Amino acid sequence: MADLKFGKIKQTEFFDASPIEVYLAIIDPKKHSEFTGAKATCQAKVKGKFTAWDGYCFGENLELIEGKKIVQSWKTSEWPIGYPPSKIEFEFKQEKGGTKMIFTQTNAPKEQIQDYKQGWIDNYWEPMKAYFAKKK
Repeated sequence: MADLKFGKIKQTEFFDASPIEVYLAIIDPKKHSEFTGAKATCQAKVKGKFTAWDGYCFGENLELIEGKKIVQSWKTSEWPIGYPPSKIEFEFKQEKGGTKMIFTQTNAPKEQIQDYKQGWIDNYWEPMKAYFAKKK
């Protein structure tokens, strides 16, 4: 087996919405599709499977605490052969005027870290901010 190299991403974002609204935007496939503009599926339970971005991202829910935390195994259709799924974690904290979200991705293939770092911003955080702004 090849020498696997892993990386980690940690990002903190603020959303003009309640923790439950941010949680549901990620876990509810209809809301997820609304803000990304791409098809998403999700069985919103532990061990439930999910897909996002028309199947580009996929995995399984490992831990769900409504309005507080989502932990998922996560891969993409471009995942290098031999690498296990990465783990993504979303933590939601109520703050004045909205929600602070702490996002952590561990065990991602090191060669893809830079792309994913920017990908989360471009494909998730920015569209989510616009989605919540429209809802106000």
